[in-house]
Amino acid sequence: LVSGRVEAARSVKTGYKRQWPGTYFETAFVGAKAFFKIGDGDVIVHVSLDGKYITTLIKPTQGLYRVDTGNDRCHDLRIDIVSESQGQPTLFGGFFGARGTRPVQLSSRRHQIEFIGDSFTVGYANTSTKQDCTQDEVWRSTDTSRSFGPLLARRYDADYQVNAISGRGMVRNYNGFAADPLPVAYQFNTFDNTSEPTQANWRPGVIVVSLGTNDFTTALHDGEKWKTRAELHADFESTYKTFIRGLRAKNPHAYFILWATEKADGEIQSEVKKVADSLRASGEHRLDYVAINGLSFSACHSHPSQADDKKIADILYETINQQPNIWNF
Repeated sequence: LVSGRVEAARSVKTGYKRQWPGTYFETAFVGAKAFFKIGDGDVIVHVSLDGKYITTLIKPTQGLYRVDTGNDRCHDLRIDIVSESQGQPTLFGGFFGARGTRPVQLSSRRHQIEFIGDSFTVGYANTSTKQDCTQDEVWRSTDTSRSFGPLLARRYDADYQVNAISGRGMVRNYNGFAADPLPVAYQFNTFDNTSEPTQANWRPGVIVVSLGTNDFTTALHDGEKWKTRAELHADFESTYKTFIRGLRAKNPHAYFILWATEKADGEIQSEVKKVADSLRASGEHRLDYVAINGLSFSACHSHPSQADDKKIADILYETINQQPNIWNF
């Protein structure tokens, strides 16, 4: 079972190329040992057996890794890629069984949730205990599996995707830096825009979107396409609505939650609420707007901490549970 945007790795006989955060791989088997293969690219990997955490590998060497189960009973093995990989895609080479090992069929979970956003959704440095960090410290303290999205998904035993990139915005990236904004990057499997995702079995019942922090937390600079804040607002609102309508066309049954914090003196919340109100006024009824306030932002570079991630997950959980029959489609 693979969750996340992946594609077959053409450079090797078996394996997956992936770049979006939060990718995880699961297998089940009857046997005393199994193997998994790590390919090219720096990653942080959590290894779990039968639902219990075993170890974390930080920038593991390419090669084959063995997991001993201790007996010949049925076992589940899971690999979570928890680091962010903006620089380049990474490779996971798949699972392998020792001689005599029997594979067991895994089924997708009943529920699916998709999380779309920026560094807050990635879980940027969420395990750090300080705000002043080097880029290496940011990378090593980022754990997408412990960000609010996976925390929320686990409450429903739901499969999830985290389609988020730190620093990207709806129309404007942090401090105006040049790169595809999130809605453009979202259309592709990897950030080089070479292939589009094909996900026939991906039908999320809930889609959670949090964008706007990077659009509005810095001042406009000379040379940017928006001359005034009003122009930026208009572009943000129009693009956001178009993005949600595109998602709706592909996910006719999904319930949308758009959420924002009070950062940028409330500018983000004001803009996202306008988008939500306009969409609902035009007939989009399976959509909610949630203002989330009072976070500590005590992780690196004033990002949400693990306590903040739990608070966000709690609020989103309450929001979802207020909707009757949200999963019945």
